[in-house]
Amino acid sequence: MRWTTLFLDFPSAGFAEGVDFWRRVTGTSLSGPRGEFVTLVPPEGDAYLRAQRLGSGPARCHLDLHVDDVFAAASRAAELGAVVDLRGDEHVALTSPGGQAFCFVPEEGESTVPGPFEDARLDQVCIDIPPRLWDAECAFWRDVTGLPLDHVGNSEFARLRVPSSLPLKVLLQRLDDDAPAVRSHPDFATLRRSVLAPAHAAAGAHVGPANEQWTVMSDPQGRVYCLTGRRPG
Repeated sequence: MRWTTLFLDFPSAGFAEGVDFWRRVTGTSLSGPRGEFVTLVPPEGDAYLRAQRLGSGPARCHLDLHVDDVFAAASRAAELGAVVDLRGDEHVALTSPGGQAFCFVPEEGESTVPGPFEDARLDQVCIDIPPRLWDAECAFWRDVTGLPLDHVGNSEFARLRVPSSLPLKVLLQRLDDDAPAVRSHPDFATLRRSVLAPAHAAAGAHVGPANEQWTVMSDPQGRVYCLTGRRPG
């Protein structure tokens, strides 16, 4: 992988409101729209956040993996059990064996990871996996990315060993409930959750349960994300 992009996928209703929320909490500006897509542009560094208007379905997120050879990567993913949903001229949209959407897209020269905004950075995608799919999905993401997978002690977490040159960490979480499919959510790193949670609420988010390590949030469209107690950068 040369770069990673987090796509925030929106239903048609509420797209403008939702994009404006994420613009405000990430300190980015918006590129001009390109079809159904818009890029959230950081003040410095290369963009790694984009938004997409979907025709239907709930708000969700997915990863774009930037690679040298899109079609070779997609063929390898299919051998590992992924389903090819759409093969475009320059990208391939797929679904993991457990149901998580992702794409392979061309490398376009991105190399500089943006810094924090207001002592926080959206720096991680957490892939939420039902217990029955845990082993297979962990093996899939390890093999499709080519990155080592570290299990975090005896906890419900595992982490891909993503190099610091990429803007997004990838955490895998074993769910307690037997959800119908794998899903994912974004995580912010911050040491100021007590300040950031009210600020996000003022921008339109809902503050959910919290513990010593994270605060569960949801954006105006109901998309879950977390504020996690980690040092940004």
